[in-house]
Amino acid sequence: MLPHAIRCCLGYLALALLLIAQPAGAMDAAAPASASADAMAQAASPQAIAEYRLKLREYQEARAAFEQEAGAYWNSIAEKRRGRNAKRREHLVIGLDDYVLTQPPVYTGPKRPVNPEPEPEPEVKPRQHKAIPVVADLLRAASEHFQWTPQKPASELEFKRAYARVASVAGMTREQAVRVYSFETGGNGNYDMQSGLRSGRAISTAIGYNQLLTTNSVELIAEQGHEFVRELTQKAVQLSGAPRKAIDHKIAVLKKMVAYARSVPDDWSQHEKLADTPQGWALHAMVLDIDVGPLLQTHKLLTSVIFARAKGYARPLTAAELEMMNLTGDGTGLDMVTMPRAMREQVPTSNFFQRSGYERNPVAIRHNTVAKLLAITDSRMDSNSNLPGAKELAAAF
Repeated sequence: MLPHAIRCCLGYLALALLLIAQPAGAMDAAAPASASADAMAQAASPQAIAEYRLKLREYQEARAAFEQEAGAYWNSIAEKRRGRNAKRREHLVIGLDDYVLTQPPVYTGPKRPVNPEPEPEPEVKPRQHKAIPVVADLLRAASEHFQWTPQKPASELEFKRAYARVASVAGMTREQAVRVYSFETGGNGNYDMQSGLRSGRAISTAIGYNQLLTTNSVELIAEQGHEFVRELTQKAVQLSGAPRKAIDHKIAVLKKMVAYARSVPDDWSQHEKLADTPQGWALHAMVLDIDVGPLLQTHKLLTSVIFARAKGYARPLTAAELEMMNLTGDGTGLDMVTMPRAMREQVPTSNFFQRSGYERNPVAIRHNTVAKLLAITDSRMDSNSNLPGAKELAAAF
């Protein structure tokens, strides 16, 4: 299960990537580089310097006051969250008093003034961008470390039909599967679609109908891998010749992958470390396989359903509710899902984020209550469900 702090920073990715916002403080920073070279070269008058220093002091005071207010607000968010978790452990009723009911403070003070005196340009060290593996890297890793290549579907429709069969047997409804697919992929995604892939570079390792991260694949193989082996073994009994030989090899590879995934404690941070290795990339390549890929995609959502049932939530999850758990983590998502509808109208979305994640998420800011956040999610699902890919998946059920 993805921990709250990570999911709330990375969580709601499918929405936030549409409109990445700048962090607080960056918006009000002036850009000295925008001033012309001639203007910077002119000597500033004593009056200009005095005015600048006065405005700078006003800015710093206003900013410090805001930071104090914001710090207190986000501390109260954390305190309320700890209180809710304690109540849940004791099986106590959670009410409005257990949430912060005001919206986060917004900085409205003066902008940082431009220094009229020429300043030396700060030395900027080039940022080291960590390469994110793309599908070609996953395939190469699978070949090098496990001497295996995923069995690709003959067509996109074949993968959709395989996914629909697995999801149906697991108890997922067509509405849940199709609407989550519509939201996660924009309604037209392929089984090998990688998040934000442009010119051979990606912004995430998220792949497929439910956008599994590399760590998702490692964790699911660790926790469900033996079940996947059992599924493939049952299928192998019905085959012979070359197909039987191929699936026997796939089963042997999967067993090795399960052993690798289970070589560390069953903990997200441990699985994340494994996922950041070539062997972990190889495990993620399983999401592209016609036999194992649908199992991984299904169990990515099924774990949230099972988690909700284990916590005593018996009502079927709507697709939007399931997506909240899929994106923000099961614990945080269930906090929203189990909230009475009347409370959803009053509880700000900030209650479910860390400050850094919230301030980078314009969708959560704009749709600033639980009710509004679920509503925009449903709206996106409604519109994207009419696209060809979503219709094809619906027909596969």
